Amino acid sequence: MAWKTGSGHEKVMSEINITPFTDVMLVLLVIFMVTTPLIMTGSFKVKLPKAVSAGSEAGKGAVVSINGAGELNVNGSPASIENLSAILAAEFEKGPDRTVVLRADGDVRHSVIVKVLDIARLSGAERLSIAAENVKTR
Repeated sequence: MAWKTGSGHEKVMSEINITPFTDVMLVLLVIFMVTTPLIMTGSFKVKLPKAVSAGSEAGKGAVVSINGAGELNVNGSPASIENLSAILAAEFEKGPDRTVVLRADGDVRHSVIVKVLDIARLSGAERLSIAAENVKTR
C-alpha cells in the first residue's frame, strides 16, 4: 500500500497492522478461560449421597473426591491412595487452611472412606468434612 506525501513522492507503508490479530487472540483467550473449568469438572463424576442437613464447605482447603470406581482426585488432579499423603501435605503448605472435604460417591466402600480420612488426619488435616447433596424438605 502506498501513500503520497505533499511533494508528490510515493512512500511504501511497511508496518503491519496487528490490531485484528490482537482482537482475535483476546477472544480466543476468553473462550478458553471460560470453557476450561467446565471441561475439567465434567471429567470426574461423583454422585454424592443425599442428606437433609447437608451444609456448604465449598472452596475450603483440599477437596478429595472419590468416584464410584474408587478413583481419587485432589482439587481436580488425579491421585492414588499411595501418594495421597504427599499430595495433601503439599496442599497444606500452600496456605493456612488445613481442612479436607471428602466428596465420595454413594457406592464407595466405607473402608476406603475411613482410609482416606485417616491419611488426611495423619497428613496434618485439622478439620475433616464429608460432602453430601442437600435434599430440600417441604
